Amino acid sequence: MAVTYILFSADLNKYYIGSTRNSMDERLEKHLSNHEGFTAKAKDWKVVFIEHFDTYEKAAEKEKTIKGWKSRKMIEKLIHSSNQV
Repeated sequence: MAVTYILFSADLNKYYIGSTRNSMDERLEKHLSNHEGFTAKAKDWKVVFIEHFDTYEKAAEKEKTIKGWKSRKMIEKLIHSSNQV
């Protein structure tokens, strides 16, 4: 199983969109650990959206679709329509 997920950092007031084959707990722990990259800029990331898929390819496709929107408004609409906030 794989997931597409959206994280939110209140400190940065930014969203991060990703997908993984790993458990969401494991992936979030990695985002919150000391590492390089975009999510290293904050330590308050919270999962605000998650969607499960049968394959990683489908999860990665959904991630690409969301990133392609380039619209905070559409991302927030997706989050609120999922009732996960």
